[in-house]
Amino acid sequence: MIKFKKWIYLAILLGLFYYIFIVNILITLSIIASLYLAFRLYKVYVKNKLRKMSSSKESFKKSELGLFIALVAKVAKADGRVQELEAQLIGIMFDDISRIFPDKEKTRLILKEIFNEEKERDDDTTDIAQSLNDLLGSSKLKPKQFVEFLIQLAFVDNGISSDEDRVLREIVHELNITSDEYIQMLSKFEQMMKNKQQSMSLQEACKLLGVKESDDISIVKKTYRKLVRQYHPDIIKSQDKDDKYIEEATAKTQEINQAYEIIKNQKK
Repeated sequence: MIKFKKWIYLAILLGLFYYIFIVNILITLSIIASLYLAFRLYKVYVKNKLRKMSSSKESFKKSELGLFIALVAKVAKADGRVQELEAQLIGIMFDDISRIFPDKEKTRLILKEIFNEEKERDDDTTDIAQSLNDLLGSSKLKPKQFVEFLIQLAFVDNGISSDEDRVLREIVHELNITSDEYIQMLSKFEQMMKNKQQSMSLQEACKLLGVKESDDISIVKKTYRKLVRQYHPDIIKSQDKDDKYIEEATAKTQEINQAYEIIKNQKK
């Protein structure tokens, strides 16, 4: 009888062992496999969506990114012409966006065409901002991120002009951002500019860029562009970042630009 009970206990223990370890492992593996399959299906869905979006310029123009690029063109050209650093940051932005698409070169070409077309127009800013707002729906973060990018772009050529401010106010109004919120965003960038406008010696500027005082301007320019590309605000990466990301990236870009201007002026 005792031996029989031992066998019963042993059977129960083996059953528990099987359930705890074997069954749970199978369940866990099944969950992992399901999640992996769902992830793969989602990637296929996103890839097809991106391919469809970039199938034509007209399709892209109606997307969030297409409308945003159109607004970038409005701000960049608001004061009459696109400055050197503005053009460089816009080109980098095109690279940031196009890298997530299957056909990068085609997408970049579309972005450039949209930008070039829209920078020559000043009569459709409100309509474009309204269309973007409709696509963003109830999102509170995205409109602010887009506006912060536009403010950052306006600031790179040593501050916001009255024309740039007019265009920005037109955009923020349609994106349901209040005047107080806009002024608060401007204040952050203005304070950042003041902090970065403190005197910087030639030696400090060279150290920041990682160049020598004796280096040719072509070397300095190449290094400068590399650093701007490395530290600039990325419209794609910002989707997964907090509010401070754009401010910190902009501050670093401004600091790099200040150092470059000091070295460039010294070599004139």
